Amino acid sequence: MSLDERRKTIKELANLTDEEIAYYDGNLTNIADKMVENVIGTYEMPLGIATNFLINRNDYLIPMAIEEASVIAAASNAAKIARVKGGFTAYADEPIMLGQIQIINMDNIEVAQIEILRHKKEIIELANTCDQTLIKFGGGCKDIEVRKISDDMLVVHLLVDCRDAMGANAINTMTEKVKEKIKDITKGDVLLKIISNLAIYRKAYSYAIFDKEALGGEDVVDKILMAYEFAESDIFRCATHNKGIMNGIDALIMATGNDFRAIEAGAHSYAALNGYAPLTHYSRDKDGNLVGSIEIPMAVGIIGGATRIHPQAKTNLKILNVKSAGELAEVAASLGLAQNLAALKALSTEGIQRGHMELHARNIAISAGVPSEIADKVAEIMIKDKKINMEYAKEIFEGIK
Repeated sequence: MSLDERRKTIKELANLTDEEIAYYDGNLTNIADKMVENVIGTYEMPLGIATNFLINRNDYLIPMAIEEASVIAAASNAAKIARVKGGFTAYADEPIMLGQIQIINMDNIEVAQIEILRHKKEIIELANTCDQTLIKFGGGCKDIEVRKISDDMLVVHLLVDCRDAMGANAINTMTEKVKEKIKDITKGDVLLKIISNLAIYRKAYSYAIFDKEALGGEDVVDKILMAYEFAESDIFRCATHNKGIMNGIDALIMATGNDFRAIEAGAHSYAALNGYAPLTHYSRDKDGNLVGSIEIPMAVGIIGGATRIHPQAKTNLKILNVKSAGELAEVAASLGLAQNLAALKALSTEGIQRGHMELHARNIAISAGVPSEIADKVAEIMIKDKKINMEYAKEIFEGIK
């Protein structure tokens, strides 16, 4: 079907009104129709800018696509606190990703393992015939690992330098290219050939010193450290601790057209390598200030995929003004650390709901049926009276009427 035919069909099948179907008619609908299947329109999210970020002595405006209130404000506030002691210091590994090739049904698994390593150079050379542009810019397959998974399963890892791309397409093409060679070498059957999103060689790191007075004093530092200890000690808390980190990172990843699902998978599997643990770490320096750090896989790109096709992703990258995938990874890690610090501070002092619900008050008013032109007024009254809920929003609206 054409785009118009699909929209007409969905309107009829789902009994949508003209107004409801019109919500899907965004400026990017025709571009979206070239990106995925069965397109009927686009789905918009709020796009905001996180401010105050000083990373490696450079200032950044960070675009964030997210529907949750208070996330952008919280990150900006944490970044402002970090500026007191010089902002964030960040580093990103070389952009090495893993392509996995699964081998089964070998005559002798030990012999097969040795034979793969003996033919390493040939396999690398064959993989590097796939993408001459990547080779031209210094990327390509750099090495091979072989892992014995069981008595009848080997996995070959292609270690590929993806340069400024995320790398999935290039790596998947390489794994397909070398499958017959590996099959001949091992005398086995090649099954799966796919990138791994556990990017252990492509991590980003960031740390910041958060001034104790800017945080609210030594008592606040103590409470944040105790909250961090809770996450270290309890997997139920740790899941939400790490989710808070990803609140910021995912919003940036989405805004720049990168694959937030891959980043999420990599982050949580990395956290679980030795028993599920926080992706951040906190301690106190000799002056009593809080020191926060993060270490996280960060397979992002600034070329290829949606970053090349989606005009808003390209514009957001222009706002961010990063020059490489590594720089984007450094910004993402710093943003994740800021988001986590803000959450820990709020949770251990005033509680997470106060600031969140105040920012969320307008959304609650609209959900209660308050017209948008007076939603701000209703929200203001709810915040003043410290009663932020739908029933009170309706009560205020009836009073205004």
